[in-house]
Amino acid sequence: MNDSQADKANRFLELHRRGDPLLMPNAWDLGSAALLVSLGFEALATTSSGHAATLGRPDGAVTREEALAHAAALSGGTDVPVSADLENAFADDPAGVAETIALAVETGLAGCSVEDYSRDADDIYEMGLARERVAAAAAAAHAGPVRLVLTARAENFIRGKPDLADTIARLDAYQEAGADVLFAPGLTSPDDIRQVIEAVDAPLSVLAVGRAPSVSELAALGVARISVGGAFAFAAYAGLLEAAEELRDHGTYGYLERAAAGSKALRNAFARS
Repeated sequence: MNDSQADKANRFLELHRRGDPLLMPNAWDLGSAALLVSLGFEALATTSSGHAATLGRPDGAVTREEALAHAAALSGGTDVPVSADLENAFADDPAGVAETIALAVETGLAGCSVEDYSRDADDIYEMGLARERVAAAAAAAHAGPVRLVLTARAENFIRGKPDLADTIARLDAYQEAGADVLFAPGLTSPDDIRQVIEAVDAPLSVLAVGRAPSVSELAALGVARISVGGAFAFAAYAGLLEAAEELRDHGTYGYLERAAAGSKALRNAFARS
């Protein structure tokens, strides 16, 4: 399949169905992307933390140029729609946000996200400014022949401000500002998730974390998308840690069986791409 970028963006939005959530894992390089596609996942996202780790940096330490180049590599290296985690669009002001999203359209992406949190200020943007930023992002995402799917993120629950009423108000404002998909990472209570879904019309994405309901439970609540953030990338690093500690501490090679399975899976994935 060699769909155009516009086709991928349209297909990506169509995959967001309440009660039949899109499982959208986050890839951190072309190898992980190929493997995930070979397993049948219909769309992928980038991960800011996973990508930063490949560069030897913490989350939040990647430049706009690096994030866009990474997005272009992943979107160009797979036939499935790819959505980029663009953090706060690397700008505080709406004009800067719009510039970043316009550049993202040029990378071949099907979608991207924008946060309402400033890492520089370590705070959530004031509601009025946050809405203006989403409106600017939506205008840029939807301006041309490719209608990039814009996900607007309300960061309260992962930034130490678990205020459900404010989160719902923000998501509603972002929807009115033109966001296609809404995302409040950190929501884990079924009742909270239900309240959000009942309050908005746009599809809701949920982050799979330890206390979150299962996929089937989230489907029953009406969730439209589930992503994993950087979890798969760090699970892979945990496998590396386990293998390295076995070699260092025990001088044994039990990891080789797992390595062989991984090598075979990647060969099969590359053969299909």
